[in-house]
Amino acid sequence: MPYITKQSDKNFQLYYEDFGSGQPIILIHGWPLSGKSWEMQIPVLLNLGYRVISYDRRGFGKSSLSTDGYDYDGLTADLHELISQLELQNVILFGFSMGGGEVVRYLTNYGSENVDKIALISSIIPLVKQKEDNPDGVPQEKLNEIMQNLKTDRITFLESFHKDFYNYGLLSQSVSQKQLDYDWTIAAFANPIATIKCAESWANTDFRPELPNINVKTLIVHGDADKIVPIETAGKQAAEGIANNDFIIIDGAPHGLNVTHADDLNSVLSRFLTEQ
Repeated sequence: MPYITKQSDKNFQLYYEDFGSGQPIILIHGWPLSGKSWEMQIPVLLNLGYRVISYDRRGFGKSSLSTDGYDYDGLTADLHELISQLELQNVILFGFSMGGGEVVRYLTNYGSENVDKIALISSIIPLVKQKEDNPDGVPQEKLNEIMQNLKTDRITFLESFHKDFYNYGLLSQSVSQKQLDYDWTIAAFANPIATIKCAESWANTDFRPELPNINVKTLIVHGDADKIVPIETAGKQAAEGIANNDFIIIDGAPHGLNVTHADDLNSVLSRFLTEQ
């Protein structure tokens, strides 16, 4: 199985999957899943002639556990290590949900010289938390509740979280029960330390000062029914703060639109990649 070993920590391994050839697209998954969450996008991107690389964030999927490195500087250093060791050039970065943070922090910390374009999909960018100057964000009380549930009953919390991920209910069975079970299994087997520390990172990091660092062509895709990362605090603000962007709103789409609205998302991604 393909792993990279960090030069600074020989015991740490980052798992990745590498398909196809051509210009590389790196897929950065959301919380609390793994690279498997891109299942419905990878074949489309391969058919367009791209080299497609997905990887598991540290502590998730098949990547190693560590007790630290879950702030966005640490997570982005992992991304940079992957790009460097695979000697990737002119990369395209796709970040889903939490993964949007690695995309933006990469441009902040490492610049855009080796980045062609980016996509932020259901992304947390620029800010999740409600503040005085961000009234549409998620209230601190709700974030505290999430953290408490992760620490006291993580397994049960993940079941309800993934229903909200897809806006699943008795009258709106947007995905199958097997999809919910699949996601729950991936999330449940993620390391608890990684799950909590990554949640702290996406909940508390304010990327608004970093938006001017985004100087490459950018796609922003968000569902207007997202219950996890509301479009008002994320997609709409990102579109206002990023200079060169295409902002696509998918009507009625939940957070997990990569599954529920896969055809819509794949069409948007295909246009973004092929248009001149």
